[in-house]
Amino acid sequence: MAGGFVSGGLEALLGVRRHGFELELPLEIAEGRTVALLGPNGAGKSTAVAALAGLLPLERGSVRLGGRTLDDPGNGVFVPPEERNIGVVFQDYLLFPHMTVAANIAFGLGGRGLSRSEIEARVGTWAEKLGIAELCARRPADLSGGQAQRVALARALVTEPALLLLDEPLAALDTTTRTRLRRALVDHLAEFAGPRLLITHDPTEAFLLADEIHLVENGRLTQSGTAEDIRLRPRTRYAADLVGSNLLEGEAARGVVRVGRGVLAVAGPVIDGRVLLSVHPRAVALHLSRPEGSPRNAWATTVIRVEDHGDRVRVGLGDPLPLVAEVTPAAVSELALVPGREVWASIKATEIGAQAV
Repeated sequence: MAGGFVSGGLEALLGVRRHGFELELPLEIAEGRTVALLGPNGAGKSTAVAALAGLLPLERGSVRLGGRTLDDPGNGVFVPPEERNIGVVFQDYLLFPHMTVAANIAFGLGGRGLSRSEIEARVGTWAEKLGIAELCARRPADLSGGQAQRVALARALVTEPALLLLDEPLAALDTTTRTRLRRALVDHLAEFAGPRLLITHDPTEAFLLADEIHLVENGRLTQSGTAEDIRLRPRTRYAADLVGSNLLEGEAARGVVRVGRGVLAVAGPVIDGRVLLSVHPRAVALHLSRPEGSPRNAWATTVIRVEDHGDRVRVGLGDPLPLVAEVTPAAVSELALVPGREVWASIKATEIGAQAV
């Protein structure tokens, strides 16, 4: 494998108890793949990070990384944190304020028997890759949020870890900076060839950065799949609430966005290029015939699934735009909504949110 990284993915079953909370979580991440662990506060995400990093020994289960067993209480195996070769980027980055950027990046290389020239070469390589070479003499107080994030990422990657843990890596940033850096983080992660685990409570972050999403609730895995799987087929009330908005990625040009085989008009100024659209399911109106007034966003489609969630019903729609509409039980009866039913869908342009990605 290029880059000197340890070959192999992560296979783990995390069974731990912490302050009365119990976590039972299977995880499997292949090389070069990013998995997001997504869940509400108190779901067990931080406990999972502590268990993988070796800060919290397992009570049951095991952790295997690149074919090497790191924790297996049943067989008396436990590798301490400093010997696990795992890179971690924490939410607040935890940069040492009294050290320069170069010293912060080099911190994890101490005690590895490397010469000063070897350490400087590694630091220089990663600083160059992440576009922070000109910042090496600065202190953390002189960095922007985005620059600090890249320093923390370089510090995690310079040790050539077998696994990269990203613990809420964008949470400390303001909204504008967070949006701008999501796409940059994808490019930075491409520099790491091993498995990556993203910890987050932000569905947009998970959908944009991860290849696969694991939903965790109350210490248990409740659903796994791609963003599309979870958006179209949420299995729990939390999952349904989480994907309350349809999220679609498309190409914008002159006020319209092409998404797959469909086209949507949006209101307000939208920068041409790749954009992420958000549409609340309640903003998707369903009709038996083309709606009066010929709204710009109206199209014929087919119902592919109907899911009852008590006082609301989620209706999955097929081509040309795979959206989810949310209607009342009365509307389901009135429109006779069943899988295979042909209907018209419409959305007001003002109900579509758009942001550049």
